[in-house]
Amino acid sequence: MPTPREVEALILAALPGARVSVRDMTGTGDHFQAEVTAEQFRGRSLVEQHQMIYAPLKSLLAGNIIHALSLKTSIPEP
Repeated sequence: MPTPREVEALILAALPGARVSVRDMTGTGDHFQAEVTAEQFRGRSLVEQHQMIYAPLKSLLAGNIIHALSLKTSIPEP
């Protein structure tokens, strides 16, 4: 099972410069909550923002390694 740091690293690799915080919600390594603030989200819909996070985690989600992922996304203040 992935650790929160491993999930953070995957998101950061896809969104360089983002602020990422990931918590394991159950302690079992398969239910996570992620908060991501990234300039790359500017001008994107909420669905597009979430897709940008799901993309680097695709293999973990498709392989049912991560069963749940709660997301909160934001754009940095100017």
